[in-house]
Amino acid sequence: MFNAVNNPFGQRIESAISTGQEKHQRQQNQQQNEEKKYLENDDKDEVKIGGMPILTEDEVQAMTENYIAKLKSENEGNTKVIEKLDKYLKKFDVKKFMKRNPNMTSPDFHMIMYNETYGLLN
Repeated sequence: MFNAVNNPFGQRIESAISTGQEKHQRQQNQQQNEEKKYLENDDKDEVKIGGMPILTEDEVQAMTENYIAKLKSENEGNTKVIEKLDKYLKKFDVKKFMKRNPNMTSPDFHMIMYNETYGLLN
């Protein structure tokens, strides 16, 4: 009763407020739906650290030969190590190596070769 005296148009104000809230709610829902559609249609991104190109078979073969040659020069006096490195290079198959390590970049190659040849140097 007191509200009706102070605000004879109380119903109209309430309806205007509720209409504004409904409009705001619809805008939020529409924006959320658009964001969902965007996220659903978004392709998965591949992250390549450093943006290095993926190595080809020829590049891997050449890098392997250079890597083994470098290890041989570092271990010139040790004939056992040189024999092991020669044996590794003879048995090295580029296709199998690349199949085990797909999408390999230059830093990846060096990490893998270090892990594979570490045992040969001891």
